[in-house]
Amino acid sequence: MSTDTRPVPELAPEAVDQWRAEGAELVDLLARARRDVGGLAAFRLGLAPTVLVTDPAAVQHVLGRHPDRYVKRSHRARMLVGDGVLSATGDAWKRQRRLLQSQFTGTGMRRYEQRIAAAARRTAERWADYRRSGETFDVGEEMRRFALDTVWRALTGLPLDDRTDRELRAVERVVAAMPKLPTDAADARHAVAGDLALVDAVAHAAIDAAREAGPTEEPGVLRVLLEAGDQLPEYTDRLIRDELVTLLVAGHETTATTLTWLFLLLDEPPEARTADPQALVSETLRLYPSAWLLPRHATQDDVIEGHHIAAGTDVLVCPYLVHRDPALWPDPERFDPARFAPSAERPGHLGAYLPFGLGARACLGTQFALRETTALLELLLPMGELAFSTKPPGAAYSITVRPDGPSFAVLR
Repeated sequence: MSTDTRPVPELAPEAVDQWRAEGAELVDLLARARRDVGGLAAFRLGLAPTVLVTDPAAVQHVLGRHPDRYVKRSHRARMLVGDGVLSATGDAWKRQRRLLQSQFTGTGMRRYEQRIAAAARRTAERWADYRRSGETFDVGEEMRRFALDTVWRALTGLPLDDRTDRELRAVERVVAAMPKLPTDAADARHAVAGDLALVDAVAHAAIDAAREAGPTEEPGVLRVLLEAGDQLPEYTDRLIRDELVTLLVAGHETTATTLTWLFLLLDEPPEARTADPQALVSETLRLYPSAWLLPRHATQDDVIEGHHIAAGTDVLVCPYLVHRDPALWPDPERFDPARFAPSAERPGHLGAYLPFGLGARACLGTQFALRETTALLELLLPMGELAFSTKPPGAAYSITVRPDGPSFAVLR
């Protein structure tokens, strides 16, 4: 450890006390820490400091260059996803990641193109009916249904049926409840026990059905997991269930949220509708990244940008604040898809834009998510404009940054 290192600058304790007294969101404390202190900012919620990381070089240091020094600990979603790849660590995570990676890149992705297209067409058909009838519908609910249908097809090879759709609303209820659940793990599980049991029932029914159906010419991810279970003892039915639920949560919650925000943002500057769908998605993800907060734990002493990080420090990388830094993104609160036009200049540092994370633990479904969002937009955007009668009053910060309420509209 170099002798010329210095402590991470710390947010004044009075600011933390004021935040507590106001009962504000964690994001408000983080935003103040970045504003008052900078891209590396410490604050204390207990005896030990927590370090917020929003400087791009520091982000790259933590997530990209030294993931072995900054590791994930118990994930807050573990009660739902168990030991799936989202919450797994160490050698178990490496094995699970390796198995699933092949399904969401290269030739693996091509296997799911037709399933993505079928789910997009199904949604477009519903929207055509809404346009003919003038019916008011909830855009967020439509995006949730599309994203769940898409990932269900990828997992099982089957379109989402109404019963499974209703039962899997339990996933959304658990995710929405997480920020307010008791800190004790047993108490938290008890509070959502009914919904967890419903998720378990859907997952095990899908596993039993896939096992009974046997191998197919175009296997889904669930079939791949079952084949792993035939060869690898660690792939028990419990782990297969955990991976299935992990992919359901990560594969539909983030996509549905991104698409809902996109349509809400399009209502502000109508000229943005002419932008390329990929640019629309990229700019939406800048404002509302799939992973808005990435908690890590320092396993050893380290130095970031000349500042000492002690072993045992909790480190919070916050893509949400990185993407809203005016030093990186001019007029950062403005929705401007032109930022992602081919000729546009953007921050050159890898740590300046990370909507799906960065480094070894970046989201393995990035290509899948981008493909399904653009496939849907290519069908829906030409159909007309949405006229919103109800918009969410703000955002809810949970696993994702979700619109905090319904978004009712008619399609003109």
